[in-house]
Amino acid sequence: MTIQELLAGGGGLVLLLLTLVQIAPVKINPWSVLAKTVGKAVNADISSRLDGIEAKLDGHITMDDRRTADSRRAQILHFNNELLRPINHTKEEFVEVLAKIDDYERYCEEHPEYPNNRAVLAIENIREVYKERLKKRDFLQESHAKDEEEGDVC
Repeated sequence: MTIQELLAGGGGLVLLLLTLVQIAPVKINPWSVLAKTVGKAVNADISSRLDGIEAKLDGHITMDDRRTADSRRAQILHFNNELLRPINHTKEEFVEVLAKIDDYERYCEEHPEYPNNRAVLAIENIREVYKERLKKRDFLQESHAKDEEEGDVC
């Protein structure tokens, strides 16, 4: 027997053995492992580029979420300043700002590194004023709000 015959016979035997292992109910799948290895080698450049793009995208998402939180905080502080002046508001305006407070506080809970101490007292004041208005039922009425915007209030 020559070396060529041994290799040809052995190569065929290895091929047959790998196929049988793939078909048999054994958890080792040599063809799948081989295909994954070749696929990773072929796509290594694309995979690394995608990882870079993913990192940049994550950075942009983080920045956008922080800007949204900053905007909500500014709206909350502005609303509180209007309450301190005192500028009257409708119940719907209170409900809207309370929803923004919920979103803002959720963001703060999920991101403990985010500085929240700037709005804590404003949020507390908005909730207290809302409770008082709710008890007294003295929210600015929608028809009065429209009249004030148009300058028709006597």
